[in-house]
Amino acid sequence: MMNFTHASISWLEILLEERFGQKFRLTPKDDSLKLSLAGASGQILFDRLLPEFHQSRSDFGCAHWDATPEGFIANVGSFLPAPGVEDLVRPLVTHTDSSIVVNYDILGLIYWMLTRLEEIGRTDLDSHGRFPALASHAHQHRYLERPIADEWMEILRQIICRQWPQLAIKQHRFTVKISHDVDSPSRYGFKDVKGLIHTIAADIVKHDKVKSAVVAPWVYLNSDKRLHPLDPENTFEWIMDQSEKFGLRSAFYFMCGRTDLAYDAEYEPEHPAVRRLMRQIHERGHEIGLHPSYGTYQSSEKIIQEAIRLRQICDNEGIDQQEWGARMHFLRWKQPDTLTALDEAGLAYDSSLGYADHPGFRCGTCFEYPGFDPIADKQLKLRVRPLIAMEQTIISDLYLGLGSSERAYRKLLDLKNACRSVGGVFTLLWHNSSLSNKKLRSIYYRLLDDSH
Repeated sequence: MMNFTHASISWLEILLEERFGQKFRLTPKDDSLKLSLAGASGQILFDRLLPEFHQSRSDFGCAHWDATPEGFIANVGSFLPAPGVEDLVRPLVTHTDSSIVVNYDILGLIYWMLTRLEEIGRTDLDSHGRFPALASHAHQHRYLERPIADEWMEILRQIICRQWPQLAIKQHRFTVKISHDVDSPSRYGFKDVKGLIHTIAADIVKHDKVKSAVVAPWVYLNSDKRLHPLDPENTFEWIMDQSEKFGLRSAFYFMCGRTDLAYDAEYEPEHPAVRRLMRQIHERGHEIGLHPSYGTYQSSEKIIQEAIRLRQICDNEGIDQQEWGARMHFLRWKQPDTLTALDEAGLAYDSSLGYADHPGFRCGTCFEYPGFDPIADKQLKLRVRPLIAMEQTIISDLYLGLGSSERAYRKLLDLKNACRSVGGVFTLLWHNSSLSNKKLRSIYYRLLDDSH
């Protein structure tokens, strides 16, 4: 039975146009989906639509398709994961006089992955109410670190070129987007006296940061108008220097609310030192965005309030941007509630959709795309910018626990190269507070430097 609606088909047509640079038409035909091109003969027929791709579940099979024997070139590896089925019809792609028939539901897979339909209504959540990587079909079948929606898009591109050989297909260039959640712009500057003493003690006893602890009182007393240069978490100038060296533009997401005292930031965005930092970021050509607080992820009203607060501060400082993006604190996300809340707040894009517990391709893609609410069955103005990796996911003992090792660098580099293989975007989150030692700075630098 056909499961695609008019709205979802229109959304898929936009995805295809963004990816390939051509206006295709998708038409339901019996229990199949037909792809055609205006003014051109022939068609591509997807004749095995899968109901699994219209369900919120992870408990179905995953076959593998060897692209090489059928004359296709795969980006990442010869064998492509094919979720939704235990076995595939072979050959997967067949030809008739006027049609190419594809015996796998490529467009269904793209719909299922990009809408995050898998996550809707799930109860197998972690302690922060997040759908974890461990529960996902991608992790269970070991393709989370592959952009499989993009890999199948590349196969579709080759099929399109077989059907319409003269067609000019859009080419994409690999890029890097680097961003920073400003949870803690200063280690000492925004604490009360009790918090300062506790932090100094922890630096000496737990973290072996005696030098930082020694300067802590001085930093605390001299952070009233600007972030102190000796503050170990004041890495903003260094971050911007590296981005500019490699021709990148950093995005810094600031917190503008406190909905949970245990998890939200200690600073107020109106603080003179924070306002000065925002001005510096803007003057150097980098981006300022919103980091909605811990308890906002199901509330458009709270996100709207925090977005208004950020924009008011920026207006007062003469900061004008064409678009405002966001990333949720702790990567808290409930699909589609968070998506629609951000959309209702008038934000241009969100970059939260990566897993905290494992890096990789939560949405199956490393390309930005228009959001779609599968419950309301409508496309949104908000664009989704998938998050491929967060540094804490790699280095923290809470997650992979690779620390500042060479293995940590290699894991990040492999993800970057997977994005490169499909001409996509490597979107990396690295907190300003996680660059306090030389080893972590070295990993960061090498990751941005394409000569490595």
